[in-house]
Amino acid sequence: MWNKRRILQPAQDAVKERGHWGSKLEFLLAVAGNIVGLGNVWRFPYLCYKNGGGAFLVPYFVFAATCGVPLFLMETTMGQHTQEGAISCWRKMCPLAEGIGYGGQLIQLYSCMTYIIILAWALFYLVLSFNSPLPWSTCDNYWNTEDCLDVTTMNHMNYSKGTSAATEFWERRVLKISGGIKEIGTIRWEVLLCLLAMWVICYFCIWKGVKSTGKVVYFTATFPYVMLLILLIRGLTLPGARQGVEFYLLPELSRLTDSQVWLDAGSQVFFSYSICCGTQVVLGSYNTHSNNCYKDCLWLCLLNSGTSVVAGFAVFSVLGFMAHEQGVSIAEVAESGPGLAFIAYPQAVAMMPLPQVWSICFFVMIILLGLDTQFVGMEVVITSFSDIFPKVMRRAGRQERFVLLFCLTCFFLQLIMITEGGMYIFQIFDYYACNGASILFLGVFETLAVGRIFGAERLCCIIMDMTGERANPFFKICWLYLTPLVSLGSFIYSLVEYKPLTFNRWYVYPTWAYVMGWMMALSSILLVPFWALFKLSTVTGTFSQRLRQLCWPEPPGGTLDKKTKRARALQQITEEDLE
Repeated sequence: MWNKRRILQPAQDAVKERGHWGSKLEFLLAVAGNIVGLGNVWRFPYLCYKNGGGAFLVPYFVFAATCGVPLFLMETTMGQHTQEGAISCWRKMCPLAEGIGYGGQLIQLYSCMTYIIILAWALFYLVLSFNSPLPWSTCDNYWNTEDCLDVTTMNHMNYSKGTSAATEFWERRVLKISGGIKEIGTIRWEVLLCLLAMWVICYFCIWKGVKSTGKVVYFTATFPYVMLLILLIRGLTLPGARQGVEFYLLPELSRLTDSQVWLDAGSQVFFSYSICCGTQVVLGSYNTHSNNCYKDCLWLCLLNSGTSVVAGFAVFSVLGFMAHEQGVSIAEVAESGPGLAFIAYPQAVAMMPLPQVWSICFFVMIILLGLDTQFVGMEVVITSFSDIFPKVMRRAGRQERFVLLFCLTCFFLQLIMITEGGMYIFQIFDYYACNGASILFLGVFETLAVGRIFGAERLCCIIMDMTGERANPFFKICWLYLTPLVSLGSFIYSLVEYKPLTFNRWYVYPTWAYVMGWMMALSSILLVPFWALFKLSTVTGTFSQRLRQLCWPEPPGGTLDKKTKRARALQQITEEDLE
């Protein structure tokens, strides 16, 4: 008996359970931390100003209502119902569409490669924020040129005749940027140390899976709001803040006829809601079956959009102050993306009293906003592949080793991005591999697979079974018609209006760089049809039998599990009521 127990016990304990969130609050904070990221602070305000101010909110909320919230709810429901990751969940719903899961995880992997580079830059700025004066505020440094303009002496007359100290710090000190992608140069060792530090932090945030992630988000998801509130109050009390806010929200209704405005709104919604890449599937899969994901999704989507609007006030109040101090128009200082975080905003805080304090607050907020998105993205990839090979990945100690291997692999592959020519590589990844067209493509087929093949009504029944609430009929209309049509239209338009990537509006990449970019963009798109063809060729039976088996899977032996029985019974009752 002792020997039998000694032999069997390790086998029983070898494979760990998948686990759940420690509490509902952990789920809410993890999702909130993921969807409220850098895009809310450095992309949404700029798009709002660029595309008609307050008028931009019209297409933004149209896309949020027809695509953002329906897809967010659909993916969270898929994860909570199947209790599987972003790839294996399709095996229980529509195996023919499993390529959508693989495509989403490839985009997620590309994002993990680029996103953390931004955090390394932010950490570099944070460390130097303790210096007095701030190194990007003056022109008496070894990296400055004769055309450098001190931020405290810049005015309307000399603004266009030179380069600001903040711009020179970014390009000549942080990046030490080369003349083109062919001139890779040496590794920026200071950025390398910052990148290594960020990977170490991310590793210890997720190395124990959902148990460690759930605890970390208590701080990383809430503290950025404290920083944002401090910066908002400070920004609104600065001279020129009112003009900045008016410039940010002043409605230009004529812009609503511009199709580019609608495309910008759509891409912003898909990115900021973190949909079509499996994120919400994985985060929802750690919920208990009876969690009210319906209400959770509605509140989280409202939080995401609300944070974007509030962040705009914090950003443009400071940019208004900057324009007021220099005597220039806000259009000349408004930036998006890295230009806002590493040039415009640092330049603005250098002009304030106690600049070190505001610089530290800003970069702490940037790091924490990005950190949540980064380590949750890593958790999504790792969970998705762990669910494909649970007997291998969930054995004691193997998850920690796999996370370590994942971090080290990404770190070494990223080294080329922190060289003197690394910014050119970074932009190719950001523009092509993580572009909106690929995500829109996945969104089209995801809604078709769930809404048409799996069944929108069946999904509504599952929501009712899990939450006890009937989903609004509008969501069913979206899953069947609005979401795929809007996503398809946006996808086609993004291809028609495609413009080749340029750096700083003047550097044109060589042909091979564009080819490499398109190969990365197509790598996630082509996984969908290729995987469907692969599955059809490996399943036995006639074509109609194989198609039926891959579209409407049955559990082994032909018996239905309890969840599916309940869902089908509810669907039958609903159909009888309708008749």
